[in-house]
Amino acid sequence: MHAFRPLLRKSLFNLFAAALAVGALLVPRVANAEALLLIEADTGKVLQADNATIPWYPASVTKIMTAYVTLKAVKDGKITLDTLLTVSPTAASQSPSKMGLRPGTQLTVDNALKMMMVKSANDMAVVLAEGLGGSIDGFSVMMNDTAKKLGMTQTNYVNPNGLPADGHVTSARDLGILARSFLRDLPEYEYFVHIPAIRFGKRVTGNFNKLIGRYPGADGFKTGFICASGYNLVASATRNGRRLIAVVLGANSGTARAVKAAQLLERGFSQDNLSWLRPSLGTVENLVPVDASPPNLREEMCGGHRKRPASDDDDALIATNGGGTTGSATGGEAQVTFFTAGLQPPLMRASELMASAPAAAEPMVVYTGPTRTGAALVAAVAADTDQQTPPKARGKKSRAAKKPDAGSDAKTDGKTDGKTDTKTAAAKPAATKPDAAAKSDTKSAAKPAASKRAAAKSDAAAKPSDKPAEKPAASGDQTAKPAKPKAATKPKPAPNNS
Repeated sequence: MHAFRPLLRKSLFNLFAAALAVGALLVPRVANAEALLLIEADTGKVLQADNATIPWYPASVTKIMTAYVTLKAVKDGKITLDTLLTVSPTAASQSPSKMGLRPGTQLTVDNALKMMMVKSANDMAVVLAEGLGGSIDGFSVMMNDTAKKLGMTQTNYVNPNGLPADGHVTSARDLGILARSFLRDLPEYEYFVHIPAIRFGKRVTGNFNKLIGRYPGADGFKTGFICASGYNLVASATRNGRRLIAVVLGANSGTARAVKAAQLLERGFSQDNLSWLRPSLGTVENLVPVDASPPNLREEMCGGHRKRPASDDDDALIATNGGGTTGSATGGEAQVTFFTAGLQPPLMRASELMASAPAAAEPMVVYTGPTRTGAALVAAVAADTDQQTPPKARGKKSRAAKKPDAGSDAKTDGKTDGKTDTKTAAAKPAATKPDAAAKSDTKSAAKPAASKRAAAKSDAAAKPSDKPAEKPAASGDQTAKPAKPKAATKPKPAPNNS
């Protein structure tokens, strides 16, 4: 019996190890599954990796590759930022988030990129794709060729915006490789990944990446969300000349992904001096891919338990969500240190930081049409603003603009009627809705303008008979007293003065 105990222990140990291995493979399929990655931008050194090589649905972080392919074409001289693109019916039909421009509308590559990266506009991603690749399928081939060249072995693109599609997958590892490549290959265009806000006509849209303007040194990249993927974020920040890239996939809200990214970044910056104590995890390119299916988080993210529909622009605050969500998002979080003008104010938790208002920043103006400056740019912005105003509202605005003129015409007793519109004043004097004096007598409103004294007398004469309101002025004159004709002759010179 004693001889079998070592074998039994070994068998139990192997069984336990196998159970752990199976459990590790099933991690992506459990509720609130997440993939986390933290790397150094310059070296690609991995500082933290959790489920980083498990396939994942990228959602709108796909647009980092769309921007990379587009800007690489600009850098190679194939197009320019001023190249005009046209919104097709296919682009206009994309699901939100989108700009909502009508088919046939033209805009520059520059403006389409800004709209896509800040508002995460799905229609603008298709505009860029069709402009460069001729079609969504054609551009997808370009995206996949680029991914292969960059070493993104777990990625396959089906569209340029990340809307749900079979076979559209990536991983935290591949997104880290892409972010590094963007910074390395396109340094002159990296401002596209950290624009705080855009202004289109009268609409101002802030960046969905909550780290921009809140986390010290935040300078990239892009958010993403579909029900199957959860809330995704590729973020970057620079401190003391050192840039880190954090990838969060599968968070349960827009704020949660920002909080987790801030925690990763802060941990990386604060442990810089102790890196020699930690075992080396190698570089991001050397992480070994896992052969598995992407987790589908649709029920967790978009099930009936949510109080409101989930979206990429999720303002739910983790600090007030309650339940296990709060604990998982903020429990044990590192505090974020501010560095401003060499001073070090009190520390703030990441959740509090994400709940605060972003730093004030002037929105970047975007517009339709060709590249413009000066007065032409002002006119373009005004035209976009007018297009955003509903037709009824525009009609009300124009009528409101005319009301002061009509009111002043009535108050000046016909002296300026002819100057503005003689025909209208003579043929339709009642249509101008005059002041209270005119409202008290509809019959006198149909007559030509007269002096106040004559109007008062005609009121007294008209009171006994209210029905003949539409009789010509002559019939009113017949019932007037002998002194009335003098007043009746006064309106005649008024039209001649105009």
